[in-house]
Amino acid sequence: MDLSLLKIVSGEKPREIAAQTLLGRARPGAPYVEDILEKALADAKLSPPDRGLARELVCGVVRWQATLDWLIARKTAGRQQKPMLEILLRLGLYQIFWLDRIPNHAAVHETVESARRAGFGPQTGFVNAVLRGYLREHDATRDLLAGLAVSQPHLGYSHSEWLVSRWLQRYGAENTGRLLQWNNTPPPVYARVNTLKIDPGALLERWREEGVEYDLPQRDWFEQNLVFELKSHPSLADLPSFQQGWFYVQDPSTLLAVRELDPQPGERILDFCAAPGGKTTYIAQLVRDEAEIVAQDLTPDRIQLVKENCARLGVTSVKTVFPETHSSGAMSYDRVLVDAPCTNTGVLRRRVDLRWRIRPEEIQRLRRTQRDVLFRAAPFVKHRGTLVYSTCSLEPEENGELLEEFLRQHPEFRLLNSRDLVPFRDKVDGAFVARLERA
Repeated sequence: MDLSLLKIVSGEKPREIAAQTLLGRARPGAPYVEDILEKALADAKLSPPDRGLARELVCGVVRWQATLDWLIARKTAGRQQKPMLEILLRLGLYQIFWLDRIPNHAAVHETVESARRAGFGPQTGFVNAVLRGYLREHDATRDLLAGLAVSQPHLGYSHSEWLVSRWLQRYGAENTGRLLQWNNTPPPVYARVNTLKIDPGALLERWREEGVEYDLPQRDWFEQNLVFELKSHPSLADLPSFQQGWFYVQDPSTLLAVRELDPQPGERILDFCAAPGGKTTYIAQLVRDEAEIVAQDLTPDRIQLVKENCARLGVTSVKTVFPETHSSGAMSYDRVLVDAPCTNTGVLRRRVDLRWRIRPEEIQRLRRTQRDVLFRAAPFVKHRGTLVYSTCSLEPEENGELLEEFLRQHPEFRLLNSRDLVPFRDKVDGAFVARLERA
């Protein structure tokens, strides 16, 4: 069905925005659902609560897609539904079983009305029957879902079966369940104070004026009063403190690689895969913007992201380059950071569409990419220089196993230490970081 067939009424209700976004996602080769949603919200006239509801509906339906489809199949004998009807049923069921703040009768009514407005008048009785059938069996269905999480966790927690099987073998049933539950929890927003422009106390005072509420997380790899969890806030893009570059939005896990890099003022430092610039600008912050920092990435769009973030945060020590223009600096950097492209299995809760896009063969494909990137970065490290390799993947092939291969073929490097962050244990996004020295 073409998107134009979905009639958005005056006022553009959040459920229709959600349905439009989900229908756009279903098209072959579509962008990530977050990108489709942001465009839809930018074009819509919604109040902040309605924007929040649209975002909740889209992200929730994508996260719980496998479980929602299991529920639909139970009432329809597994018959394939038209794309929009399937989306509307998912939206209705998500509101009934996952959104306590919406009364069940309202969820049914709004879903039926959305179907009518979308041109599915003859099918409204079918939509109504499926949803009301589950209203009558609400408590029993909740018991079924709880059992499904144990008997078939890929369905009960709505993940790809192959990925859940890998994690079960590695982590066991209990920890895998904790990881799957983590991935289905909306992620908090974390802000790193940009001490190049402001001290933490002054930022907190400004946040109180701007209506930002926060908590203070603590981890052993960053100092106190550096990172804050934002509990509630207005639109970040509209905050003067954000526009003025007083903070950078960044999960605490991403700081570990820079801490292991341990950059010092006056050094030459290379960030080999720099975009969007979170780690690059943190390097600059740690050296008080007093180092020669080179940020490299593949495309003009990615380099532009680094430039924009450096400009907003007031970083002046960073020079951006492309790989093809950066081949003459062999063994010239004190420290090199390789934050390699990866499967991102440690950040699935932040990238809700990714669990349905990733395929088993991508682990090996990306490992080849990571191997190439790491092998190309190694010659840039000075004698006694530091090389840090990191990913946001949980998969051994991309982390420890790749590192072992690298060390076998590069005996001039030695491993100083490595560490992995696992969400169910460390309460942050997943990550792997290894620090090596050129002997």
